[in-house]
Amino acid sequence: MQFTQRTAQSTSLVMSGHMQQAIALLQLSNTDIQSYIEKEAEENPFIDVAAPARALPSLPQSGGAIEGDDPASRMADHPLSLYGHVAAQFDSLFADPHRRVIADRFLEGIDANGWLCDPLEDIAADCGLGLPEAEEMLRIIQTVEPAGLFARSLAECLGLQAEERGMMTPLFRAILANLPRLAAADLTGLARVCGCTMDELRAALKELRSLNPKPGADFDLGELNEREPDLIVTRGASGWQVELNRSTLPAVQVDEARAAEITRDPATRDYVGERLGVARWLRRAVEHRNQTTLAVGAEIVRRQSAFLEHGPSHIAPMTLADVAAAVGVHESTVSRVTTGILIVTPQGTLGLKRFFSTALPGKAGGTEGGASAAAVRHRIQRLVAAEDPARPLNDADIASAISEGGPTLARRTVAKYRDMLNIPSSFQRKRRARLDAV
Repeated sequence: MQFTQRTAQSTSLVMSGHMQQAIALLQLSNTDIQSYIEKEAEENPFIDVAAPARALPSLPQSGGAIEGDDPASRMADHPLSLYGHVAAQFDSLFADPHRRVIADRFLEGIDANGWLCDPLEDIAADCGLGLPEAEEMLRIIQTVEPAGLFARSLAECLGLQAEERGMMTPLFRAILANLPRLAAADLTGLARVCGCTMDELRAALKELRSLNPKPGADFDLGELNEREPDLIVTRGASGWQVELNRSTLPAVQVDEARAAEITRDPATRDYVGERLGVARWLRRAVEHRNQTTLAVGAEIVRRQSAFLEHGPSHIAPMTLADVAAAVGVHESTVSRVTTGILIVTPQGTLGLKRFFSTALPGKAGGTEGGASAAAVRHRIQRLVAAEDPARPLNDADIASAISEGGPTLARRTVAKYRDMLNIPSSFQRKRRARLDAV
């Protein structure tokens, strides 16, 4: 063994701070970009944030003209959210400001269904209450309308509604205590543990089905607080067109005149040069991000024109590599750009990631002529929705039905996609249908 020294020249790409920031900008949505620019403008006197160029248009519903979005009219027509509905009742229910603040902590703990998802122990600790005091406070809060809000379990949610309607009989209470047997469709065992006849049980179950297990789901979920889409698809004279949603994306402007005026002072020349360089880089980085996002979005729309025309069952197979090769960027760039980006289409507002789907084998065994996995999953949903509840389709039936007019599909593939869609098995669906028929 011996040690030797050699000198050689090589080139390598080193990730500078600006390059890392530029890559990070590719992953941001329009709303996040706006927040980032505004934050930079607070620290850099040479960055001006221009106002949005235009409002977001709404897609025509029946061939009508596209009209500008009017936030004031949307606010006037917007239904009251669950949070606002409950908060209005708290205003009259709790006159004491301290108790009103505690009630707000309970309100922060409910989910979209109206259930209390935060543990009561955590709420009590946050509010400085003992557990008995928190229990008493919860009992008062659970008197709000509609009944069933702030429940901690399905049995409690249905029980609150039964109490409010005067339906809480000993039989009804026994049913709520044995909901797992009801979920398993074990009606004989449920009648036995409740000490009732099958006719009495059927009558009680009919009343049970009139209750709402998700009382908060009937309220608006706060649509105004959801961020606007980043890309907009419209049909033009030459076909489908894509543009950036400028209503949420401010332009970056550099105050060159102010910089030139301040640069005359030698004491501030270094600071001005450094800040001005950052401002110019940010302008270029945002423009590059917008151009890349627009190019990727346009290529996706070009490949998915059948989806725009006919819906989810016509999503074409498409991979990140396909789009990257067409746009002329790296596959990782497409992945970053499509992360978190929303696009509004005639078929609804979707994330760009939803359009990427692998191709399933066609009749000849290859991917040529095969459908995308996303389109097949949509067909599975439609087949299950249209099936006879008393005779649901099993996985083999679904695979055979899809394979007749589309790609070759194995039973295990149907089972995998069914699990992804949270669709129960044919046995579970049949059991549920039998339970609903009682």
